[in-house]
Amino acid sequence: MDVTRRTDEQAARWSGASGHAWVEAQAVLDELLRPYEDLLVDAVSAERGGRVLDVGCGTGSTTLAVARRLGPAGHCVGIDISEPMITAARARVEREGTPASFIHADAQEHPFEPAIFDTVISRFGVMFFSDSVRAFANIRRAVRDGGELHCIAWRGPAENPFMTTAERAAAPFLPNLPARLPDQPGQFAFADRDRVHRILKESGWTGIDIRPIDVECVLPESELVPYFTRFGPVGQVLPEVDEQTRAQVVETVRAAFDPFVHGTEVRFTGACWFIGAQA
Repeated sequence: MDVTRRTDEQAARWSGASGHAWVEAQAVLDELLRPYEDLLVDAVSAERGGRVLDVGCGTGSTTLAVARRLGPAGHCVGIDISEPMITAARARVEREGTPASFIHADAQEHPFEPAIFDTVISRFGVMFFSDSVRAFANIRRAVRDGGELHCIAWRGPAENPFMTTAERAAAPFLPNLPARLPDQPGQFAFADRDRVHRILKESGWTGIDIRPIDVECVLPESELVPYFTRFGPVGQVLPEVDEQTRAQVVETVRAAFDPFVHGTEVRFTGACWFIGAQA
């Protein structure tokens, strides 16, 4: 599949059902992913102030958290390909009055002003580029010399069984589940550490540091069924099936998650890379 087609597919997906699902579940997902947000906020130096770019900012939670840390001395800019998510993010910043702003665009192609940012961050926003080297080179040009990159991305599916439980359990009922292809845009596109290192090196970054982190995540049990019926491969296919099949999928998949359920909470470990580099 060529780069243009992959980019168009990502734009359609995140401005369509997937983007709207994230907006609708914004509060739940913000809490689920809060530990990762905290790691990125801690990585940004409040003393340095300056300008921060949040790549794949979604509905803006991390952008706003960093903006609050920087205070009036800095400014955080979020960029995302999803129109509904950027609209939600802009509504949040308007309500809050935090020094942040948002761009609806593809960070791979957007004509950033050269050397305008001091730091780039991303919480699960860099795995969807159709051409990762091109994307990180474009982002690099927007960062001043000596600036920093801090990203969090998922490791492989084998290390994240929670993330693949739904599709494994639903497979007998949903033969058209989209496959997760190695090194293709998607949740696990950055699973291969050596590939990530190569992407950053080829795109002009130095001082590359990629280390594993394991983060405990918590989801209310009451949100488990809405979660797996909205997101991931199952969430993409489920709206297309009849009610009987849907009921079978929901019952089977919910049972498959039992090992992660502890009373009123769903708990799992997120196996990720904490990626750092310098411009």
